[in-house]
Amino acid sequence: MALPYLEAVLGFMILMYIFETYLDIRQHAALKLPSLPKSLEGVVSQEKFERSRSYSLDKSHFHFVHEAVTILMDTTILFFGILPWFWKKSGELAVYMGLNADNEIIHTLSFLAGVMIWSQITDLPFSLYSTFVIEARHGFNKQTVWLFFRDMIKGIFLSIIIGPPIVAAIIVIVQKGGPYLAIYLWGFMFVLSIVMMTLYPILIAPLFNKFTPLPEGNLREKIEKLAGTLKFPLKKLFVVDGSTRSSHSNAYMYGFFNNKRIVLYDTLIQQCKNEDEVVAVIAHELGHWKLNHTMYSFIAVQILTLLQFGGYTLVRNSKDLFQSYGFDTQPVLIGLIIFQHTVIPLQHLVSFGLNLVSRAFEFQADAFAKKLGYTKELRAGLVKLQEENLSSMNTDPLYSAYHYSHPPLVERLAALDDTESKKEE
Repeated sequence: MALPYLEAVLGFMILMYIFETYLDIRQHAALKLPSLPKSLEGVVSQEKFERSRSYSLDKSHFHFVHEAVTILMDTTILFFGILPWFWKKSGELAVYMGLNADNEIIHTLSFLAGVMIWSQITDLPFSLYSTFVIEARHGFNKQTVWLFFRDMIKGIFLSIIIGPPIVAAIIVIVQKGGPYLAIYLWGFMFVLSIVMMTLYPILIAPLFNKFTPLPEGNLREKIEKLAGTLKFPLKKLFVVDGSTRSSHSNAYMYGFFNNKRIVLYDTLIQQCKNEDEVVAVIAHELGHWKLNHTMYSFIAVQILTLLQFGGYTLVRNSKDLFQSYGFDTQPVLIGLIIFQHTVIPLQHLVSFGLNLVSRAFEFQADAFAKKLGYTKELRAGLVKLQEENLSSMNTDPLYSAYHYSHPPLVERLAALDDTESKKEE
């Protein structure tokens, strides 16, 4: 008698939905609080607080609806056997188009084409509402409808160009991998991640945004001086036109070895009138580099990827597992989908653990910027980013512990104050 794998997966999915909805309700209650946390009184303006409260509540209401629709669709697809039905129909479509459906690569690409069309149709109403109603209502959206659909079409074309070779390679590796399948898959994904991290900022990102060198001036001089002091191998310093799509602001760095680049959102420069606040934000980012956070995160991801592929090899050989989902055959892609469903409990635990580590890294990067003498500027920069992005001022502790990869502003300011007071003592 086959074990009820599918029923167990569906049960856990529903339990996790109930648990996460409970956390969402707690967070929603925190967002409805009519006053700032005491530590932010006099730090964040009342006008910004009211705007952030309204924005966060709008997003929270939207999230409840989106998650309810998502769990309904996901459980329906699994419970009523739509996944094997769709796999069968994709094979029939391939035959109808004169292709050989017995070729697993062709069959899989036909299946993925259908999945992509379905996901675009089901996601589109939510994306449109989020962008042109919620984001626009609160002054963030800068996109036109034409730009929105142009970006979507570009994304689809990139998927059509990049996806098939990757899918074909994975299928061949699984079919030929033998006892070392997990290692071969990990090696392929490792090389692919390096290639994508190299090519994305050079070839793909410029398709969606314009990157221009940061103009000569005090800000550029200060960032270059800071990078030089820390021996950060800065090769290029860019400004990206984030304002063409949104008023949200950010900054990030990328690159391997001695070819590092820093990217500033133009909105960040516009919002932080004091240049030292921008430099303090960069000091925080450089702290991640100096403290090897990026390397540790990369190593952790590689270890988890290898373990996942090791688990997949077990799923790959379980006929009962495939049959519980309604499949008589064992396609490579379906095996990956089933494996992802099977390890959902572990994925939640791993995600929670990674969030804990990420929050610790954020505190360490803040402390690093403080040691460089940017305490006041970093505080001001963090507050400015919180205000301008209308981020949540009140957060439920359980919700933030489970979901947030970055500590709430209250905790970050408290940590900066704590280290500063210890220094004064």
